[in-house]
Amino acid sequence: MQVSLKPIPIMKYKVHRLYVKGNNMQEKLEEFLNILEGEVISIVPNVRPSFQLMGATAKIDYLLIVEKLDKK
Repeated sequence: MQVSLKPIPIMKYKVHRLYVKGNNMQEKLEEFLNILEGEVISIVPNVRPSFQLMGATAKIDYLLIVEKLDKK
């Protein structure tokens, strides 16, 4: 019996950091996604705690965007 081994495809990814604020997050993300050439795999927000006079809350400083690049 002969076993044939297939090569494992190597994926290429790129992680982008997009700095955002609460009032412009949607517009900035939309503009950024429209210029990407690869497939978006994930968008991960960097959430940090913030203490205001009204109590504790959270803020997003930036988004990490994982892009799968096409093999060329």
